Amino acid sequence: MKTQDFDFYLPSELIAQFPAEQRSGCRLLYLDSINKQWKDNLFSSLPDFLRVGDVMVFNDTQVIKARLLGRKASGGKVEVMVERVLDDRHVVATIRASHAPKLDSQLILDDAIPLTVIAREQEFYTLRFEHENTVEEILDCYGQLPLPPYITRPVTMTDEERYQTVYAKNSGAVAAPTAGLHFDLDMLNQLRAIGVILAYVTLHVGAGTFQPVRVENIADHIMHSETYHIPQATVEAIENAKMTGGRILAVGTTSLRALEACASLYQGELVAGYGNTQIFITPGYRFQVIDRLLTNFHLPCSTLLMLVSAFAGMENIRQVYQHAIKEQYRFFSYGDAMLIEKES
Repeated sequence: MKTQDFDFYLPSELIAQFPAEQRSGCRLLYLDSINKQWKDNLFSSLPDFLRVGDVMVFNDTQVIKARLLGRKASGGKVEVMVERVLDDRHVVATIRASHAPKLDSQLILDDAIPLTVIAREQEFYTLRFEHENTVEEILDCYGQLPLPPYITRPVTMTDEERYQTVYAKNSGAVAAPTAGLHFDLDMLNQLRAIGVILAYVTLHVGAGTFQPVRVENIADHIMHSETYHIPQATVEAIENAKMTGGRILAVGTTSLRALEACASLYQGELVAGYGNTQIFITPGYRFQVIDRLLTNFHLPCSTLLMLVSAFAGMENIRQVYQHAIKEQYRFFSYGDAMLIEKES
């Protein structure tokens, strides 16, 4: 398949620059992929699509302040975007500068924190913090929230709250699992009250999620790596649901990727524990865990659009996205949501 097979025209005014006034105040487009039908709804109607014994799997990662500003020791401004924290001293990051920094050169962040460039692989650099404080402490003190590149405004105090899910607890992501941003505590309580089982995984979303597919043939694309953790309680909740007729709903593509990556590794079984994944889900992939997906609307030619096309069928996604554009749904991280039934 070609990358251009996943292209579409999106009017810029449909790219949401701010969150909805209330977390659950967005719209919800329901897609029945099997019957090739869709329906416009409000997100507040989500409980109507669920029943006793269904399992919803949420990604409880927490976004870190991954954007750092500074300069080269030799002069010249730089912007460091942390992709992954490796340990208390080292990170993998992208660097924006007029000229790419050389290996063993130094960067100075906020005129206070020295960094050494120790390795490079494609656009990603490995950096060592030369400071007594840990990476986590430095990011908390000097970092900025890393809003996606298509949000073209400065970060506000509202973003500090709204670009985190209400259930975020495991620090490490540099982008939010955005399907989860729609949930407030009242919605979670409603779901529990009707007998839905809420389960959690952790997948630390990397900045690579925004990297464009630069190859013509999607089979040539190299996916970024992300770390995940699946608790034993989540494995047991999913296994029990499958034995009793419950449906498994992934809240976001990151939850789906963690579960499907694990199942692919263990011949269809879920095994509790930690892992790394570069799983690239494209049309033709056979889903082993997930029955339903709650997700936002994704960028043209993106790996996430390829994933939902695999889940719902390429033609279904083409048609429903055109409907969403016509009806002026809000796109991307702060946009509206879709609830998708798997095609088969």
